[in-house]
Amino acid sequence: MHRRCLLKSLAAGLAPFSAQPPAPFQPTEGANQPMGAGIGIHPGRVVLLRDSSATTWDSSTGQWWDDANTNQKAVHELTSALLLSLTASKNEQQAWDALFRNFNESHNQGRAGYRPGERIAIKVNCNQDRSSQWGAASNASTRRVPNGLPSPHAIAALVTSLIEFAGVRGEDILVYDSTGSRTIGSPIYSKIRSNSARPYQAVQFLAGADYNLGGRLAPEPDLQNPIRFANKELPPAYIARQVTEAKYMINMALLRPHGMAGVTLTAKNHFGSVYFPEGGGWLPRTLHSSVLRSQPMGAYNALADLIAHRHLGGKTMLYLLDGLYTAEHNEGSVFQWTSLNDQWAASMLISQDPIAIDSVALDLLSSEPRATQVRGSADNYLHEAALVSKPPSGSAYNPDGKRTAASLGVHEHWNNATERKYSRNLGAKEGIELVTRA
Repeated sequence: MHRRCLLKSLAAGLAPFSAQPPAPFQPTEGANQPMGAGIGIHPGRVVLLRDSSATTWDSSTGQWWDDANTNQKAVHELTSALLLSLTASKNEQQAWDALFRNFNESHNQGRAGYRPGERIAIKVNCNQDRSSQWGAASNASTRRVPNGLPSPHAIAALVTSLIEFAGVRGEDILVYDSTGSRTIGSPIYSKIRSNSARPYQAVQFLAGADYNLGGRLAPEPDLQNPIRFANKELPPAYIARQVTEAKYMINMALLRPHGMAGVTLTAKNHFGSVYFPEGGGWLPRTLHSSVLRSQPMGAYNALADLIAHRHLGGKTMLYLLDGLYTAEHNEGSVFQWTSLNDQWAASMLISQDPIAIDSVALDLLSSEPRATQVRGSADNYLHEAALVSKPPSGSAYNPDGKRTAASLGVHEHWNNATERKYSRNLGAKEGIELVTRA
């Protein structure tokens, strides 16, 4: 049964660009109809900020991730502003303290802050990091240069904020993507290590491959903590022991369309966390057929299981979306947005609510004409997760073998792409609140 499911998923993984794609995404429910329950200090709050001065690449010199083409100071300031707006704090130190204490209180662990020795796993999306050198063609036959990579400057800004303002020890920070044959490339690694201070030298990196770059840990599957999927045709998956040993997680995903799932945001970021003994090891393709944008609304979606698992969504204290230089899809190059007067997206989003942040990101992407892969039932997983105890599919999402909470977060669509108003922006007591600036 498991082998049959795997063969299906392998076939599905080849389908998105060879078959006729579904129609462009259209919500099945009307605007401002929230479902689920908001999470966070300010429940359902999502902060979206943009600074065009952060992205200075003119496409003619070097690569977008080069220091000459991204303004690190602007990215630091963007990250700081996100944290302050999310928590309504006066400074970054207060913001981090509020986030740690809120997480612990909501997990019945008292109102404690971060304590030295408590590991923080930062999940980044390095799915396209498949060679020893960024900018090198990943496929000799096509000479395609993979550009859908995380911003080293955004990751550096997060790590810097944790060390300098949250007071987190460098050795307690683990940056990871455990997908097989992927690494965490030199632009990211060197950006952190370029600071000679001891905390930055102590930050750990865990990757599916090292490519002789040195300094990356290899993931070790923790077979004591399976992810059991509601679709019983799917075999159990496992997570790296280095991740299950962490107390906290920060999910730092990409703002990006996807040719298979419609979008790849914080939920799908955990395709880079799973290990399948029966499905190729540290590879997510066993799950491909369970997230397809071509599935009907109300279908089972494995992303809800990943969000619900206690060592993934269950220990995530913060969600971030890197939208500085966004790629056109999971295998594509970065693109400038028609809706932003042909400029780079230059944006970042933050939330404590995994469903709210992905909902806002989906609305953003679906309103951009060049994000052509946002199609089909791209929000099916958001419906399933928001209503996880009684989802439209009728699936029993209990990935830990225990009862899953009534809701994993709040989902809705904005009123329109011009005003970008969600229910809490319109005075309601439920739904999403979007905090933004031009």
